[in-house]
Amino acid sequence: MNTKYIDLIEQTFDFPQQEFELKNGTLNFHNIDLSALIEKYGTPLKFSYLPKISENINLAKNWFKLAIEKHNYNGSYNYCYCTKSSHFKPVLEEVLKNNTHIETSSAFDIDIVKNLSKNGFFSKSNFVICNGFKREKYINNIAELIEEGYDNCIPIIDNYEELALLQAETKKPFKVGIRIASEEEPKFEFYTSRLGIGYKNIVNYYQREIENNPQVELKMLHFFINTGIKDNAYYWNELTKCLKVYINLKKVCPSLDSLNIGGGFPIKNSLAFDYEYDYMIDEIVGFIKQSCEEEGVQEPNLFTEFGSFTVGESAGAIYEVLYQKQQNDKEKWNMINSSFITTLPDSWAINKRFIMLPINRWDTNYERVLLGGLTCDSDDYYNSEQHINGIYLPKYNKDKPLYIGFFNTGAYQESIGGYGGLQHCLIPQPKHIMITKNEKGELTDYLFKEEQKATNFLSILGYE
Repeated sequence: MNTKYIDLIEQTFDFPQQEFELKNGTLNFHNIDLSALIEKYGTPLKFSYLPKISENINLAKNWFKLAIEKHNYNGSYNYCYCTKSSHFKPVLEEVLKNNTHIETSSAFDIDIVKNLSKNGFFSKSNFVICNGFKREKYINNIAELIEEGYDNCIPIIDNYEELALLQAETKKPFKVGIRIASEEEPKFEFYTSRLGIGYKNIVNYYQREIENNPQVELKMLHFFINTGIKDNAYYWNELTKCLKVYINLKKVCPSLDSLNIGGGFPIKNSLAFDYEYDYMIDEIVGFIKQSCEEEGVQEPNLFTEFGSFTVGESAGAIYEVLYQKQQNDKEKWNMINSSFITTLPDSWAINKRFIMLPINRWDTNYERVLLGGLTCDSDDYYNSEQHINGIYLPKYNKDKPLYIGFFNTGAYQESIGGYGGLQHCLIPQPKHIMITKNEKGELTDYLFKEEQKATNFLSILGYE
């Protein structure tokens, strides 16, 4: 009878997979020996596997290259990274190895751009796409970039006041984009995004504020929807409306030459995950080409802003199961040595699911459990996988430690969780390991940040 955990996985999924395999009875992730990582650093820990970032960037670039060639598309493709997904210096340095550009969303992002430029990772000729609602500090920092010769710094106009605020801070000519306020899915609590300018108002806004403005040149139309790039009627309907705006705007604005289709590629959240990235890119490029040809306008240069797709699949978190609590006839709670609220805030805030697998003991029988964090908060738990309403793990044995990993956690978790700051119930942020490859292609790792200590919390709270 097949009752071992390895049997459950092999009967449910195609396994091993590209990034997951068993070696010597324990789980490896991108050839990283996770048991060796645990032995070296202990748990809880977070790790970032930097080469996966470059891999995903180049996958997307190649998919766009193939689609552009197939459709004889007369425009370039530019890959931008959303810094808000992960601001860490090693992450940005890995991103920028691949001839990429940056999308910003706040004033402090501009300081990161300047630091990267100062240290030779970013060129002033690269694109800096400045999104978000802009007020004094952000406006000032954008103006500084323009003054310092970042000629491809493109602030994306989000509301009717921003252009005047920018012009008050710099007298140099500069380029801008306009963000479309897209309509949301019917299930949303509101109809229109709070970001951008309405479809019907964009051409009038251009003619009123930019057309005869010698200081400002409109270069980009920006389009993004919250649900991301999906092959459904809602996405294609919104993209169709976007292209109508682009075409109408292009007919009165010769300088307009770029369409930013935002981001929103999904990342793998289950061993059963399936998404045809190349198909979607091919369809999008072909649709834009056809729409422009029908109206007799030049097809635009294409920009994307991939955040989660860039970094999400590059990281993981590893915990130890400390204890099992049998709370009633049906519910067994495996208690981990950390907190989901602290380390994986999306798991409880928006019920996001990650790939969860044990690191060891795949050759033992399995059981259905709930996972609980260390805090006293009732929301500090994880109870189901993306593909099934439950969690199955090797049976708890107090004499044989069980380690579990959550994978593809590289986007947003640190910034949402308050990395290095106060954590819920003062549960410390775990140590963070960076993993890369040396010149010989061999895996190397180093401790990026220590686990938070009591002195860190006491200092923040004013006790020291």
